[in-house]
Amino acid sequence: MVVALTLLLSAGPAAAQQRAAYEELQTLSGVLNHIRLNYVDSVGYGQLVQAAIRGVLRALDPHSYFVSRIEWEQRNALERGELVGVGIALEEVDGAATVLHVVPSSPAAKAGVLPGDRLVALNDTAVAGLDMEAIALRLAGEKGSKVRLLLERGARLEPDTLAVTLKRNRYEVRSVSLVRMADSTTGYLRLEDFLGDASQEVHDALNRLRGMRARQIVLDLRGNPGGSVVASVEVAAEFFPKNTVVFRTKGRKRDVDTTYRTKRDGDFARFPLVVLIDERSASAAEALAGSLQDHDRALILGRRSFGKALMQSLFFLPSGDNVWLTIGYVLTPSGRFVQRRYGGLAYEQYLSFAGRSGAAEDTLALFRTDNGREMRGGGGIVPDVALPERAPLPVWWSAAADSGFDDAVADSVAHTLPVGVAARAAWMTASEEWRARLVPPFLERVRGGLGVAARPDSALERRLARILAARAAEVRWGPDAREEFVVRNDPAIRAALAQFPRLTELLAPRPH
Repeated sequence: MVVALTLLLSAGPAAAQQRAAYEELQTLSGVLNHIRLNYVDSVGYGQLVQAAIRGVLRALDPHSYFVSRIEWEQRNALERGELVGVGIALEEVDGAATVLHVVPSSPAAKAGVLPGDRLVALNDTAVAGLDMEAIALRLAGEKGSKVRLLLERGARLEPDTLAVTLKRNRYEVRSVSLVRMADSTTGYLRLEDFLGDASQEVHDALNRLRGMRARQIVLDLRGNPGGSVVASVEVAAEFFPKNTVVFRTKGRKRDVDTTYRTKRDGDFARFPLVVLIDERSASAAEALAGSLQDHDRALILGRRSFGKALMQSLFFLPSGDNVWLTIGYVLTPSGRFVQRRYGGLAYEQYLSFAGRSGAAEDTLALFRTDNGREMRGGGGIVPDVALPERAPLPVWWSAAADSGFDDAVADSVAHTLPVGVAARAAWMTASEEWRARLVPPFLERVRGGLGVAARPDSALERRLARILAARAAEVRWGPDAREEFVVRNDPAIRAALAQFPRLTELLAPRPH
């Protein structure tokens, strides 16, 4: 009797826990059954179960998600090229499907869609309530087919709206989108993501810059949404000695706990380096920036990054559905966890904090770089040198771009420019001429064609002048002239060039 009682007592807590779990599952099953039998509209079990799964994953963290078998097949068709997209990546921000990244030269880019735009409707059907994966697949279709988007821009309470019709088409997707010399000794490389052959593209681009006699590098990660962590390590290897810790991952299972190190000596380990980031630099881009910062290998310039440091893995289900589940945290070499807080926050609250600092209690822990510089975790990578935000482009700019007003004005001015080398060189720095010749006729077309006031302040005028002048350079002297113009006149790139003489001072060892 005593033995039996002992066995019952020892098994009691586990049995109670098992009963509690079983009872919880009974509760869920009971609710689903009541919905199926009594809800005013007919709802199938499949629809209910998928909704329940999506709700469970959202309750865990902001980046775990469910993909149905049909969605998985559509995604594979997109990757095989059987379907084509429009060139935008979406993230849910404050409850809205928000454009995180626009692929250069894609249909969306040509129509004036911008990062930060909120997608309201797709082919006159509201997208509220749909997850980002489902919306992304609905944006894809057969080559040549069209999709109509209704977008919002600006304040949530008083937004401007924009309707664009995009023709689905193939476009070149390259991780490295721009490579050229920024001055006689500085190479510039823009890395759009860490997908596909990103690491090989970076390797080839760096070798190309060295062949142009570059002795220092500006690496542009602005707007880079991330991708493969392995690719991030391989890119980091270009700038570090062999066996340098790039980052660590830590999870519930021991096989997730991994230290990622470089496997070779980087060919550019001694090149001075400045890295550009902004509020849309995320995930693998943040892992790379954080590693370069922790090892005092590069100066980080720009604005606070997105704040995503969770690692997902794909799990297949017998039904053919699958789930992307967060299995680990990503830590910088010093131990910083730069993920924005999500525990205790509504999903929409979490996503609205992109590019902002973490909660005060998340930034109390002090970390140090190899040289003793103080760093803190939480809320993304804080740049060593902060840059102001650019003047935002209003919705009438995109409406004008979708209507071709910008091209019409820039092209007409371009055809009046001399074709010689001296004229090209002069145009690169003629800021007053850009504003005088391009901005007034463009605004006149906007006001007449769109019926809006279009009264930009001086900062926006300067940005409009640069955009229009870059187009004029391309029309008159070709794509190379446009690239030269962009690199020479981007304020952030100019700011990066100004930092190189101070790198030794800014990254120097600090007393503990």
